[in-house]
Amino acid sequence: MSTREIDEERGALFAQQGQLPKLPVPDLESTLQKYVESLEPVLSASEYKHSAQIVAEFGRSAQAQELQRRLKARAAEPERASWLEEWWNDLSYMGYRDPVIPYVSYHYSYTDDPQCTRATQRAAKLISGAIAFRARVVDGSLEPDTTRTAALCSHSYRYMFNACRIPAEPSDYCRTLAYHGNETVVVVRNSRFFEFSFERNGVVLSAAEIEQILEQIVSTADTAEAVPVGILTTDHRNTWTRNRNLLLDAGNASVLQAIEAAAFVVSMEPDTPQTREELSHVVWHASGRNRWFDKPCQFVVTDSARAGFCGEHSMIDGTPTLRLADFAVAHSLALPDEPVPLEFTPEFAELRFHTPPAVVQAVAQAQSRFDANVAAQHVRVLNFTAFGKDEIKKLGCSPDAFVQMVIQLASTRYHGRARPTYEASMTRSFLHGRTETCRSVSSDSAAWCTSMDDPNADTSRRIKLLRTALATHSRLTREAVKGQGVDRHLLGLRMLVAPGEPMPAIFTDPAYTYSSHWFVSTSQMSSEHLCSYGWSAVTPRGYGIAYNIQASSLIIHVACVRNEHGLNSDQFARHLEAAAHDIRNILSHQ
Repeated sequence: MSTREIDEERGALFAQQGQLPKLPVPDLESTLQKYVESLEPVLSASEYKHSAQIVAEFGRSAQAQELQRRLKARAAEPERASWLEEWWNDLSYMGYRDPVIPYVSYHYSYTDDPQCTRATQRAAKLISGAIAFRARVVDGSLEPDTTRTAALCSHSYRYMFNACRIPAEPSDYCRTLAYHGNETVVVVRNSRFFEFSFERNGVVLSAAEIEQILEQIVSTADTAEAVPVGILTTDHRNTWTRNRNLLLDAGNASVLQAIEAAAFVVSMEPDTPQTREELSHVVWHASGRNRWFDKPCQFVVTDSARAGFCGEHSMIDGTPTLRLADFAVAHSLALPDEPVPLEFTPEFAELRFHTPPAVVQAVAQAQSRFDANVAAQHVRVLNFTAFGKDEIKKLGCSPDAFVQMVIQLASTRYHGRARPTYEASMTRSFLHGRTETCRSVSSDSAAWCTSMDDPNADTSRRIKLLRTALATHSRLTREAVKGQGVDRHLLGLRMLVAPGEPMPAIFTDPAYTYSSHWFVSTSQMSSEHLCSYGWSAVTPRGYGIAYNIQASSLIIHVACVRNEHGLNSDQFARHLEAAAHDIRNILSHQ
């Protein structure tokens, strides 16, 4: 659903869209071979033999050829930008019914700004930076993201500002609203919502003027607390769908419209986090009372002037929002302190929800569920300062592959065996591309991990096996980026099994489910402006590992759920630290 005109997508940002290739359909034989290879290190010998036979039989079957034909036909449809897009967005995001917090959204915690001692000052400068970035998106003057040789797809930028996820059954949808006429920011404090326009008479407010507005908002909000309606956005999506209708029935359509249409949301949290873990929790979710988690972009500022960003993941991945975050922080750091014009009068409006007893009851129930969900999240932020990207390169390693081997060694030692591991690989070189899975565990990585704790393996053998594992990982990553991975292709084939047709054994084989049950889910977002970046594990039995490769350090956010499986992020982080030292130590002997 959109009230935005198509001609609002213009300029350099969208100029290359018509030249981007579509996501390819990989060769079936190649995908099946890669899939079989990915199974060997995570299955027993007998399980592997059984599954390899199933895959071979599928590859020879007429049904496999027919499914491949259907997928190619779907990809060739002239009006379809991507054969994967509709399925992926629904299965992974819009149709996913668990709460977006903590299971979908992600966060960036910013490094501190020593020039900002006031929360309103820090927030105003970040807002100023975000507004400047938004202006470049709106007029298209922002250059598209690029690789070394080509532009990347800019489609996801249309969902960054003046957009909102809307709960619905059976699947949510994203509402995009007109840029022009919606030059507004929503600020949340003490469970109360406020709106202000960042333009007056066509002129953008200065950071100093915005700070004056924020000071008035905070002062007003702190006089009394409201019913924390924002907590409803943390609930199961079907429950939130019903409660949103409850809000509409109570006469809140105009308030919802204002929040959904705003450029972005700013949460002014009362917390004063000290540690990296405390800051991560505050930026990620805090109490849940001062948020609207369906907005793609929420800036978070604490009373101690620490700050970060919380992103709703359904229509936009991390690379565009990291670019926004870096721009906003750099803009903020470069802004001089300016006096407020004497004639300036802060103007804002409170967005008041009507909260009859049924809404109050729904809020109380949502609060209870949210508190339980976030209390179970166990986070450790490993700030590894012994070395970083610069030294890793001197050791002759790809920084990403190096960290992935750190994770593999830590995981193998922690679990006692190789476990299925996911690394997100960006496919935005294709039209409407998002991500592909790099299956990080390979026979080569498993052999190297085994050698590291084998007393009979000498250093030269360990180095040789590590170099092979690093090269294999880099190859797998390159293939995934080129749309030649395993998981999206197999998903496409499975989705095209028609009703009434038998499901191929490859998809009912337990190995298919097990090998894509991500005991370790990983992703990299690297910036010198971040002191952590993270999200939750994707399974109650596993870990979410978000890492930031900086010039002289590695920042690794480890998340898991406290439950009957006995997971512990502190323990996993200790294994990561030891693994990083062990790898450098062996490479220093070459």
